[in-house]
Amino acid sequence: MMHRKFLRVVIVVFLLTIISLGLYRTKTLTDQAQHNPTPTGDLQRFETTSMDVFDSLTQITLYAENKASFDKESKVILEDLKNYHALYDIYNDYPGLNNLKTVNDHAGVQPVVVDQKIIDLLEYSKKIYATTNGKTNVAMGSVLSIWHRYREEGLANPADAQLPPMEELKAASHHTDIDSVVIDNENSTVFLEDPEIRLDVGAIAKGYAAEMVVQNAKESGTRSLLLSLGGNVRVLGAKPNGKPWIVGIQNPSLEDQDNTLAEIRAVDTSLVTSGNYQRYYTVAGNNYNHVIDPKTLMPASYYNSVSVITEHSGMADALSTALFCMPYEEGRLFAEKQKDVQVFWVFKDGSTAQTQGFKKLTEFN
Repeated sequence: MMHRKFLRVVIVVFLLTIISLGLYRTKTLTDQAQHNPTPTGDLQRFETTSMDVFDSLTQITLYAENKASFDKESKVILEDLKNYHALYDIYNDYPGLNNLKTVNDHAGVQPVVVDQKIIDLLEYSKKIYATTNGKTNVAMGSVLSIWHRYREEGLANPADAQLPPMEELKAASHHTDIDSVVIDNENSTVFLEDPEIRLDVGAIAKGYAAEMVVQNAKESGTRSLLLSLGGNVRVLGAKPNGKPWIVGIQNPSLEDQDNTLAEIRAVDTSLVTSGNYQRYYTVAGNNYNHVIDPKTLMPASYYNSVSVITEHSGMADALSTALFCMPYEEGRLFAEKQKDVQVFWVFKDGSTAQTQGFKKLTEFN
C-alpha cells in the first residue's frame, strides 16, 4: 500500500507533471475528465485529485452549488478515505492507532484490539474467500510479501532482477489458512493464531474502502458522486440531470491509440479492473505482474485484464482478482453464477469476451 514519504513526494511531483501534459492514463478511464466546472441546472461539476491514499491517484467528482460547497464535501470524503488507508496499511505504523500492521506484528503473540472497520473488512474478506473458492485470500501475506520484496528489488536494480525461489514460496504457502484469522467481536480483537501468517488486503481494500466511503457520503446527503481510487471506480447515483456517468475500460495495450475498449453507462455501480500492465517487473525479458495465483504461487497469466461491474465496490475488487486467476471457461461459469455481476475479459492476444448482460451497459439512448 504505502511507500516512504520521500518516494511519495517524488511520485506526486511526477504525476502532476505528466497530468499537466495530458499523458497520464489510469487503469480505468472515468467519464472523460473535465477540468472546468460544467453547469447542470443549479449545480456545477467539480473535480479534485489526490495521492494521499492507497498509493493511488484518487479522483473525486461531485456536482455542487459552488466551489466552497464542493471543497467542504470533497474534504470530508478524502478524510474518510485517509482513515481507511491508515487502518488497512500493512507497511506503516501510526501513533496511537492499531492497524493491520499491528495485527501482523502480533501474529502468534496476542489478540489486538482494533477499530470496527478492520473487523468489518476481515469478516467480509472471509465471505469473499468462500465465494471465490480461495482465489481471493487476504491471509496470503506470507507469500505476497516475498513477491513484493523481489519486485521492489527488481525495480530498483533491473539488471539483477530475479524470481523468488519456488521452495521459499511453497514454504510460505503453508501459512495462508484464513481460519487462523480469529475475530472476537465481543472484545473487538483480531488474533493471528499462526505466528508466520500475515494479512495482505491489497486484493480488496481499495474497493471495500471506496464502498464504505460512498455509503457514508450517501448518508450525509450526497446523491451524485464519482470516486476513483487508482481507477477502481465507484459511482453513486446518476448525474443531477438524470443521465448516467460514462466510465471507460482501459485498453491494456498502452501503445494503442485507442485507449478505451468499452464505455459503460454507470448508475449506482462499480467498475474494477485487474490487469498485468500497471504493476509488474521484468526478469530475463519477461514481465511478472502483481496478481499471484494461490494455486501456482506465480503471477496469473491468463489475461491482459479482467474488469468487473457490480454495485458493491469491495465485491468488484475481489472478483476481478479471483477471475484474473481463473482460466476462461472456469471464470465464465463462475461469473454467470454471481448475481448482478458483469465481466469483460481481455485476452493475451488482444481479443475480448464479456458476460451476456454486459452489452446492455454499453447501449446509449
